[in-house]
Amino acid sequence: MKNKRLRILFWIPFLLICVLYFTVLELSRNILPGWIASILLFAVFLLARRRQIRSGRCRTGKTFLMFLCLAVLLALCLKVTAPPEKLMPASDQRHPAVTDTVTIAQGDLTGVYTGGGSVEVYAGIPYAKAPTGDLRFREPQPPEPWEGVRACDHFGPMAMQKTNPVFYDSLISLLGYRNYQISLRDNYRVPASEDCLYLNIWKPAKTDSEKLPVLFFIHGGSLMTGQSFYSEYRGETLAQKGVIVVNFAYRLGVFGYYASEELAAESPVHTTGNYGLLDQIQALRWVSENIEAFGGDPDRITIAGESAGSSSVNALCVSPQTEGLFQYAIAESSGIVARHPYHTFRSMEDALKMGQDIMDEMQVSSIDELREIPADQLVGTQYANNSMTVDGYAITEQPFLTYEKGNNHEQALLNGFNGKEADAFLLGTEATSENYVSLLKDAFGPYASEAAKLVPPDWPARDQTFIIDAGGDAKGGLNHLYSAAWFTYSHELWSNYMAEEQRPVYEYYFTKTNRSLSDFHAGELPYAYGNLWRHPHIYTQSDYALSETMQNYWTNFVKTGDPNGDGLPHWDQRDSDNGKLLILDEEVRMSEDPYREIYPLLDRYQEQAEF
Repeated sequence: MKNKRLRILFWIPFLLICVLYFTVLELSRNILPGWIASILLFAVFLLARRRQIRSGRCRTGKTFLMFLCLAVLLALCLKVTAPPEKLMPASDQRHPAVTDTVTIAQGDLTGVYTGGGSVEVYAGIPYAKAPTGDLRFREPQPPEPWEGVRACDHFGPMAMQKTNPVFYDSLISLLGYRNYQISLRDNYRVPASEDCLYLNIWKPAKTDSEKLPVLFFIHGGSLMTGQSFYSEYRGETLAQKGVIVVNFAYRLGVFGYYASEELAAESPVHTTGNYGLLDQIQALRWVSENIEAFGGDPDRITIAGESAGSSSVNALCVSPQTEGLFQYAIAESSGIVARHPYHTFRSMEDALKMGQDIMDEMQVSSIDELREIPADQLVGTQYANNSMTVDGYAITEQPFLTYEKGNNHEQALLNGFNGKEADAFLLGTEATSENYVSLLKDAFGPYASEAAKLVPPDWPARDQTFIIDAGGDAKGGLNHLYSAAWFTYSHELWSNYMAEEQRPVYEYYFTKTNRSLSDFHAGELPYAYGNLWRHPHIYTQSDYALSETMQNYWTNFVKTGDPNGDGLPHWDQRDSDNGKLLILDEEVRMSEDPYREIYPLLDRYQEQAEF
C-alpha cells in the first residue's frame, strides 16, 4: 500500500511537469535541439529513478531532490535553446524558385515565387537609408545603391518597438485569435531594428504588356507596433487577381513621432514630429518612381491602410508632399478628419512637451545626446509617441480644413468599419449603471448624459436590422458609444466630405462573426486581403464566400475607383441623398448606419470642445 502511494506521489507530479514543460517549450518556439535535450533529460531522470527503486534507496527526500535537479536543468535548457533572431522568409515554400533579375535605380535584384508559382514576391527592398546614428530623428534619405544582384527573399526587420515574450504572443494567438499552429518552421523571433525602412512587392508571375494598378498598404498598430510581414494583409492572393501589392515598415513610437524645436531648427524643411509619416511618403515616392520595373503603373496607385494605417492614409490625402503620387484611397477603421481627432493626432504643443519629457526621462540635454541613447533603451520610454501633428511640411493644417477647401488628393474613397471596433480596447473597463455616464465623459464631454439616453446602460441592440452583439448590459452600451466616437465618426465625416466634393465614396460595415477575431477591430483584414486560407481550421465556407466578394470589391476599386463588378451585390455610392453603407456579412446588402443617431451629438461636442 505504501509503495502504491509512493508511485502515485511520483507519477502525478512527473506527468504534470511533462505536460507543462513541453507546452511551454512549444509556445516559446524553442529550437529542435531543445526538444531533443529535454527528452534526454526526462529519459535520464526516469532511468535514475528506476535505479533508485532497484537499489532500495527510494526516499521522499531524494525524490524531491531529483525533481529539483530536473527543474533546474529544464529551465537551463529552455534558456539555452530559446528561438534565435532571424528574418522571415518571403515565401511559404521551403525552397522557392528565384525570379528573373529586375533592374531599378539602386541596382539589380531578384525575388522568389510563391502561390504555387503564380506570384512573385520581392521582400526587404530598402526604400531609404537606415535611419540610425546621425540619421535618427531626421527625414528619410534616399536609399543607397548596391553592387551585384540583391536577393530579396526575406522580409526586413520590423520597426523598433516594445515586444512581448514569445510565450505571451503564442498564448494570445492560441487563446485570443485561436489560430495557433504547431510547427518547427517558426522557431525563431523576427528582429526589431532602427534599420527598418524596407518594402515588399507582390506581383502576378505572368503579366502582359499592360501596366498593372498598385495597392500601397500601410499597416496599423497605433503608430507604436506592427510589421509589414503580418500574414493577414500579405499581398499574395490579391496579386493573383491582377494587382500589384506593396507594403512596408516605417518608424514607430519615439523613433517615428518624436518632436523637438531643436530638430525643427536643424531640418532643411523645418519639420519635426512626423518622421514615421515622412517614411510613408518616401515609400510612396519610391513606388511611384520604381514600380514600373515590376510591371506596375505609377499613375494608378491606390493607398490603403487599417487602424493607424487608415489614419495615415487620411494624412497622406491632405499632405502637400503626396500630390500626384496616388489616385484612390482605402481606409479601414480610422481617420483624423474630425476637428479634434480622438487618436493618432495631437497638437504640436503637446508633441513638443512630450519630447522634452523624454529628454528629462533619458537624462540628456541635447538631441545629439539623445541620438547616442541605445535603441533598446530609448524604446522603453514611458511616453507613448503615437500621434501625428501639424508640422508645416508633411501636414500644413488641421486635416478637416483641407477637406473643407476641397484640397484633398484622393479621387475616390472606399472606407468603413467593423461591428465591434472599441470592444477590445475596453476589455479591462468595468461598466455599471452607476458609473456609465462618467465613463462616457472622455468621449462625449458635457454630452455624456445625452449619450447615455441615446444608448442606455441596459441597451440591447434596439435596432434588430443590424447585427450587433453588445451583450445587453452597461458594457455593451459603452462599447457601442466608444466605437462611434473613436472609429466610425471619422468615416461619417470623411464620406460626407467626399460626397460634398462629388467624388465617388463607398462605405461599408463589416459584421461577419467567426471563431477568431470575428468583427472586432482589424477583423476584416484577412477577408479583404484574401488570407483566410492561412488558418484553415477557423473559417467556414460562408467566410470564404464573403472574402471572395470583398477581394473583388477591393481589387475592382484599385483598378477603376469603383468596387462594383459582375456578379457582385451592388454597392451604392454615398451622396447627399444616400447615407447608407454596405453590410458585409453572410448577406451583403445596403443598409443604414447603426451609429447615425450618435453623430449629431459628436458634432456638437467637436464644435465646442478644446481637447
